[in-house]
Amino acid sequence: MERFRKRKCRCCKDLFVPDHRPRRRQKYCAKDECRRASKAASQSRWLRKPENRNYFCGPEHTERKRRWRVEHPDRARNRGAKSRNVPQDVMPPQVAEKMSEFGDLVNRVSQDVMVAQPLVLVGLIAKLTDSTSQDEIAKASLNLLRLGQDIMRGGSDGGREATVMPGA
Repeated sequence: MERFRKRKCRCCKDLFVPDHRPRRRQKYCAKDECRRASKAASQSRWLRKPENRNYFCGPEHTERKRRWRVEHPDRARNRGAKSRNVPQDVMPPQVAEKMSEFGDLVNRVSQDVMVAQPLVLVGLIAKLTDSTSQDEIAKASLNLLRLGQDIMRGGSDGGREATVMPGA
């Protein structure tokens, strides 16, 4: 049986025993940072080749990507997101207990939060719709209200049809 000679990793400079399958080509050890360095070096070598320099450029690649997005609408965005078709239990409202030892402080803080909530909501909707138009925010608010009502009623689509977009 042939013994493998240790090699020095090009990244961390530690000695390692190469894997028996690619042992003649393996230049990096198995540590995470070294594997990332190996990947970066490999990509850099690939991009240096003249035939690969414009591999992802041009109208044919744009069209290829567009076709892929049409064929895979569930994969184009939110990769790794969990399935949205998960049943959810309706949570009963929670009653906040007053802390008598803090007296009026609790009431003032609660009032401050209550006054700020609509402003936070308007800001959030403006951010989601990418619009500061009051008409657009009002339309989006109505859509969100309907979506919330559907969810609380146990709507069948789970909110997939509703979108929060300007002009919706």
